[in-house]
Amino acid sequence: MSRFLAMLLASASTTGRGMTTGEPAAPVRRSWAEVHETARGYAAALRAATDDVPALEPGGSVGVLAGEPASIAPLAQAVWLTGGSVTMLHQPTARTDLAAWAEDTMSVLRMIDASMVLLGAPFDALAPVLRERGVPFRTLDSLDGDPSAVTPDVDVSGEDDTALLQLTSGSTAEPKAVRITHGNLAANIGAMIEAARLDVERDVMVSWLPLFHDMGMVGFLTIPMVTGLDLVTVTPVDFLTRPLLWAELISKYHGTVTAAPNFAYAVLARQLARAEDLDLSSLRIALNGAEPVDPDAVRAFTDAGARFGLRPESVLCAYGMAETALGVAFAPVETGLAVDEIDADALEAEHRAVPAGDGAVRRFPKLGPPLPGIEVRVVGEQGEVLDVGGVGLLQLRGPSVTPGYLTVEGPRATQDADGWFDTGDEGYVVDGQVVVCGRRKDVIIMGGRNIYPTDIERAAAAADGVRAGNVVAVRLAAGEGRHRESFAVAVESRKAGDAEAEQLIRKDVTSRVVSAVGVRPAEVAVLPPGSLPKTPSGKLRRASTGEMLAAR
Repeated sequence: MSRFLAMLLASASTTGRGMTTGEPAAPVRRSWAEVHETARGYAAALRAATDDVPALEPGGSVGVLAGEPASIAPLAQAVWLTGGSVTMLHQPTARTDLAAWAEDTMSVLRMIDASMVLLGAPFDALAPVLRERGVPFRTLDSLDGDPSAVTPDVDVSGEDDTALLQLTSGSTAEPKAVRITHGNLAANIGAMIEAARLDVERDVMVSWLPLFHDMGMVGFLTIPMVTGLDLVTVTPVDFLTRPLLWAELISKYHGTVTAAPNFAYAVLARQLARAEDLDLSSLRIALNGAEPVDPDAVRAFTDAGARFGLRPESVLCAYGMAETALGVAFAPVETGLAVDEIDADALEAEHRAVPAGDGAVRRFPKLGPPLPGIEVRVVGEQGEVLDVGGVGLLQLRGPSVTPGYLTVEGPRATQDADGWFDTGDEGYVVDGQVVVCGRRKDVIIMGGRNIYPTDIERAAAAADGVRAGNVVAVRLAAGEGRHRESFAVAVESRKAGDAEAEQLIRKDVTSRVVSAVGVRPAEVAVLPPGSLPKTPSGKLRRASTGEMLAAR
């Protein structure tokens, strides 16, 4: 059997540790042995056809639409025990246009050639939508198979078989899924366990991350399932409704490992300033990844948590992507935030990372050395491999790297003849650690300088009245009255609609951006909360923001 399935089955007998869900209203704890027993019952049911849904065969693709981690854990295991692959479907929210969601979901299901959809709470009500479109589906209460019918040592998958089809961020109208094999998962999980020094005897993982995103599904569900680590997990809605719950769970359960994108730490920092009676001293890893890491936000978090025993050394900055299952590089544990300060002119004009001098400075977090088994190189415009200090495209190679994508046009390979995968990220390597400057497609070129949107966005976010984490800088191509490429800045503010307040925000944003990068935005748009386009996992979408501004 595959190494990944062997890891999963090895932890299936774990009775002393498991997952706690349902906080804060009705916490429920289930051991991993209990989760696995439920999964075997589900797997037995999936192998049997019903009047409406055929049996799941090895190699079959399954879409999962459920919100509760307690449901998703045994469902995912059941699919893997049957030899199928799991695709976590994007979840509709209260604001979602259900008709549009259904069409997007149908595109995804056709692309992955789904055998069926598994429905769990709170999405059971979507059954009529799927039935109307002829989608085979089963609900949790229909999966009542006999656990003893599934032998635990069944050989249903090999290393090259697909385990996960991870939908990428971006427009769901043009879906793309990363094909993660059993071999990819085993390699990446093993590397992350080693780099993070995870220990089942001491570590307790705490998470609210969405399970339709790779950080949540792989990092904070699959890893604890295959290692037997204790897990305390709630939903993203729980966190967004009351962000302080995250810290309260770390305090209550003596959490040692957690993770989130940068914006969440910025939100929690503000909440901690008003909190009381917490103990964060147990936390040894607060992984910050999935979006650009802002050193100022990190320091705000560690400063706010200091009075609760939070140690700055617990911050672990990371680089990852679905194309490697999850992780690419982790900063060394127990070292905290490390920032590389480089000369801005050399970066923007010469594509070189050299130590800062007397001029303008750019600050980038060091994201750690590549995980065991992963190679990273930096490539220039002509495909040449750059020396240390050269800034170019980051490429990866190793057993964690996906062999390809599924797209609406069909499968697409990701690696060149030598196994290298082009990430689309610009960056460099210093002291053996990876540094990411930004996405190549988002770079703004003005006067021969490469300006990264993140520098603009961080400056604009500091303006009074701007909502933290809700700022986007976008390229404006030459033309339409512009003699050269420029950029616009879109910010969300609760003061949008007040003409006088908007003018003050525009002036403040412009001043801060000019001070930070030396150039003036062509436009500053002040928008009401909820206006900026985001991916289903919450990332801001620059391309869609540009289209929105162009249509105004």
